[in-house]
Amino acid sequence: MTAREHVVMWSGGITSWATARIVIERHGRADTTLLFADTNAEDEDLHRWNRDATAQLGMDLVRVADPAERDPWQVFEDKRWIGNTRVAQCSHVLKQEPCRTWLEANCDPANTVVYVGLDWSEPHRLPGVISKWAPWTAQAPLTEPPYRDKDQWFALARSVGLVIPRLYPLGFAHNNCGGACVKGGQAQWVRLLKVFPERFARAEAFEQKMRSRLGKDVSILRDRNGGTTTALTLAALRARVEAEPDQLDLFDEGGCGCFTDTEAA
Repeated sequence: MTAREHVVMWSGGITSWATARIVIERHGRADTTLLFADTNAEDEDLHRWNRDATAQLGMDLVRVADPAERDPWQVFEDKRWIGNTRVAQCSHVLKQEPCRTWLEANCDPANTVVYVGLDWSEPHRLPGVISKWAPWTAQAPLTEPPYRDKDQWFALARSVGLVIPRLYPLGFAHNNCGGACVKGGQAQWVRLLKVFPERFARAEAFEQKMRSRLGKDVSILRDRNGGTTTALTLAALRARVEAEPDQLDLFDEGGCGCFTDTEAA
């Protein structure tokens, strides 16, 4: 009988490490692959974490990327679209497509299981994920008991000698795209402005360039004040931070789900 292959979609976040840990415990290292899709926009410390965390697991990391090595901003420019919380082609082009290409070249769907880092709070997303990754079988071990939250996984990682990726202690919810994920909400972008102003400035300049090129009132963020939804540019958000910081929706954190997005490509 052919051995079953187990492929963990490794994002560089704490839940992908936790998922990999469970898969290795259940199935061993020999039949497990850690597959990392590099967006070319990651925080430098993500790559340090990848080295340390995979070494702790006793595993190598398989890296894939867009054939042209584009980053999200280059993808949006080529697609003539500004990624946002509703539709962000970067997850499909830079994460899902390279991983699917690798799977097609290396794995038989009949004996391969793909694992994603959904946790106990997200089981409602699993049916869409299973459909998205077909014909490969998809599973999410962190949606099963015993349930742990991120703080518990952080504590476990520290207990085995790992240093948590710096974006987490800086307050970011995810260790993706250097804190500049277009699926993030106002709170994420305010944090980026304060912690990594140069990254915010690059995103702001890109957004303005695309608005001019497309001739449309489009933006990464949305403003829901007054009961209507309108475009909220990063330039306008920065002006608000400077003038009225108490008026911002700092609960609008948003989030990245690159391997688990079920939106249309």
